[in-house]
Amino acid sequence: MCGRFALTSTPEDLARVFGLDAVELSPRYNIAPQQDVATVTASREGGDRQLSLRRWGLVPRWADDPRIGARLINARAETVASKPAFRDAFRRRRCLVPCDGFYEWRRESDGTKQPYFIELAERVSGPFGMAGLFEEWIGPGDEGFESCTVLTTEANATVAALHHRMPVILDPKDFAQWLDPGLSDPDRLEPLLRPFPAEAVALRPVAPRVNDARIDDAECLAPYDPPAVSVQGVLF
Repeated sequence: MCGRFALTSTPEDLARVFGLDAVELSPRYNIAPQQDVATVTASREGGDRQLSLRRWGLVPRWADDPRIGARLINARAETVASKPAFRDAFRRRRCLVPCDGFYEWRRESDGTKQPYFIELAERVSGPFGMAGLFEEWIGPGDEGFESCTVLTTEANATVAALHHRMPVILDPKDFAQWLDPGLSDPDRLEPLLRPFPAEAVALRPVAPRVNDARIDDAECLAPYDPPAVSVQGVLF
């Protein structure tokens, strides 16, 4: 799955990678579900791209209770075209979720959970785009908000050391196709939802402070050397 990520790239790099005219964003080191996240969409005419903030956790238009979004932070690529919560957005409301890396956890032999940061490998480092969907929910009194979800797929060999799922990372050459508002054929979209190459990503341990979603500072990504774990007198 993808339950926490970071976006710390400069506005200039984000504008360059995602084809935006201008970007005004502050760095985020520990983005969590139900928070506002940056998303990129194309205009209905398929022209200029826009960056907008949307709540992470998709709320379908038909939902009676917006709290359902807390359970819909991810959409499985294998079923997104058929699941009622996602199928309409998959055909009509796709977005990119800019990211510099995401977090996963590994349970250690002493029962603790060590967080790791997964990012692009050094030779292709920089921000990347996760495949996303968005919706607008209108509640009582015609008040509403927009929300989004991140698509996930089977983990590549690198990420599989931590978790069996990973976010769908799109190749920049596929951005235009994914964002095309005139494209609604699942047969043309589903081939994009594949695991990113294992050699193109790298993982590293980070401090357990990232476990607390209330903490959002640069120390979440600082280099970290996990302590050795002792089990029955044996160090690991």
